[in-house]
Amino acid sequence: MGFFEEVYKAVKQIPKGKVATYGDIARAVGSPRASRQVGWALHCNPEFGVIPCHRVIFSNGSVCTGFAFGGKEVQKAMLEEEGVEVSEDFKIDLKKYRWRGEE
Repeated sequence: MGFFEEVYKAVKQIPKGKVATYGDIARAVGSPRASRQVGWALHCNPEFGVIPCHRVIFSNGSVCTGFAFGGKEVQKAMLEEEGVEVSEDFKIDLKKYRWRGEE
């Protein structure tokens, strides 16, 4: 299985109402220094709606400013629909919503 497929498999495991960072996904697929490549894989998401790329955010809790499927407002709305609180400045409390893979 290639890197992009591993990323997609990992991202599919993030449950509704939770988020992970690009770095979390990079570590989950065994490439801890590949967070930018994770971003590229998600930008190329071949199954939007199946692979929940909107649940992947920056390490500071911010949604992606260049969300490939409609911008940060769309990502914010999608997360809020799942019960994730997103602040007015597009940040998420990682202590509350971060998924670590053990759920």
